[in-house]
Amino acid sequence: MDFDGKVWPLAGGFGRYTRLVAVASWLPNVFVSLGFFSDVLYTGAPENQCQGLTGVPCGGGNNNSGAPHSNSSTCPGEWGLQTQSWLESTLVTQWDLVCANGWKVPLEQICYLIGWLLGFVIFGCVCDRFGRRKAFISALMVALPLGVALCFCPGYFSFLAIRIVFGAALAGIFLSFYIARLELCPPGLRLMITMIGGFFWLGGKLLLPGVAVLCSDWKVLQGAVTGMLLILSGYWCCHLLFPESPRWLLATQQLNRCKAELCLFSRANGIDTGDDFSGRDGLFTEIDSLWEAFPRPQYYSFCSLFGSRLIWRNALILGFTTFIGCGIRPCFSRNLMALGGSIPYFLQTGSEVLACIFLCITVNHWGRRAVLLLCTILTGFCSLLLLALTQYLFTAVSIAISVLGSLSSHAVVMLSVFYASEVLPTVIRGSGLGIILGLSILGQATLPIINLQQRSGFFLHHVVLSSFCILSVLSLLLLPETKRKGLPDTLRQGDSLRRPPLLIQATQDAVPLLSNGKPRADYNPDSYAQLASATKKMIKRNPINGQDNKALTND
Repeated sequence: MDFDGKVWPLAGGFGRYTRLVAVASWLPNVFVSLGFFSDVLYTGAPENQCQGLTGVPCGGGNNNSGAPHSNSSTCPGEWGLQTQSWLESTLVTQWDLVCANGWKVPLEQICYLIGWLLGFVIFGCVCDRFGRRKAFISALMVALPLGVALCFCPGYFSFLAIRIVFGAALAGIFLSFYIARLELCPPGLRLMITMIGGFFWLGGKLLLPGVAVLCSDWKVLQGAVTGMLLILSGYWCCHLLFPESPRWLLATQQLNRCKAELCLFSRANGIDTGDDFSGRDGLFTEIDSLWEAFPRPQYYSFCSLFGSRLIWRNALILGFTTFIGCGIRPCFSRNLMALGGSIPYFLQTGSEVLACIFLCITVNHWGRRAVLLLCTILTGFCSLLLLALTQYLFTAVSIAISVLGSLSSHAVVMLSVFYASEVLPTVIRGSGLGIILGLSILGQATLPIINLQQRSGFFLHHVVLSSFCILSVLSLLLLPETKRKGLPDTLRQGDSLRRPPLLIQATQDAVPLLSNGKPRADYNPDSYAQLASATKKMIKRNPINGQDNKALTND
């Protein structure tokens, strides 16, 4: 059944209540963003230097005697710890994660990202099996107690274990709101509503330094993040703020719950349905006629992708592109570190804001595939340019290219995730999108993995990711275009999305030999009856060889 064209308009469509739910779904992005980016401050890299041995870093180097520095107690001479963050106390100062213990900093970053990866995968499956609302509630129930427990961790490894599960819970909150918001929007507004949610995510990133300065201690900041998550309990208690997705209920054949949610939306939107729902020829009667009297709910898992013809290919391409967009970003941010201080943080965040604005302006006009191709080509070009000419470029030029590459790579990630949510059908949108977001986290984990190995593989990482950009450009040509199309709900609808021509747009059939000048209003190539009637009229009015053809058209 056509949900966007037939079912959803009867419930008010994107009416006042639906708009309220969409707006309310933006606020959690701020709180989850604070939790995600707080890890950058928790592990703020200290600038250690032995004051007695000028110029010798206290980061695992050797002193004059040739003995390695194990920790601050064995470091010769007095040394100062200057934390490059807005916090006075971090994990580094809490547990002395310097010198021989310096490897624990990237290990914590890797474990936290692994938690997010597992959260996307696990709660994506929960979204498809139990619904978007229940996935959010379960993630929030896990996040709140663990957020408090992190403030009282006695040791590093206990903090590490709790931090993994806390990151997984934050990922579940983000994913459930992202999917629920998308499934409420009509085709023309999906992009704008999703991009505004992206602005709220970046707003949390910009808000983080101010909150960190007010807190000054990482434990206080963690308590503040948990307190903000407590506000989300209002979405749990008030069903009107976060209702279940009627689209998912209908796609999984949960008809009674679907009818209840549709009635809720219609009443809240101020729509007097009358007999449109429960009448003899109403919507509910038509829905019941499509299935048996007592239909059983049908759930699908991510494994269902492998039985499809095209969905698995589209998901693989977009997941690969998302991984590249996140993995290549450290190649650009590394050059921005030359500016020092807080400038790289705000410069990179500003480029991400510009990327969102660029997508809002171009994607609905040029289409998803064309803009994604453009951003991927631009990302690869900036990466190759830095790779080949860094030592020959002025510092200002190198920074400008890095900012442009950061902008285009962020646009690639955001558009790939949004594109995947439109390509994946409703019945597996949670698990499929969870895998793709997990690949984005895997791309972000490449930098701390390199840091764990003393940055020995950074150049190879840059070369490999730049090569992958070229490969992804070729694979993007196989994607379908989803602009102004309804979301697919079933696997069959997902497989029906076909790849359009890259430059030549499909046009309506035309028969130039039967038309003079403007196309006729009574000519319809999809209707044989109208086609025959219009052809007869043309033959009557246009003589052939100077003879009247009226006799030729007599039955």
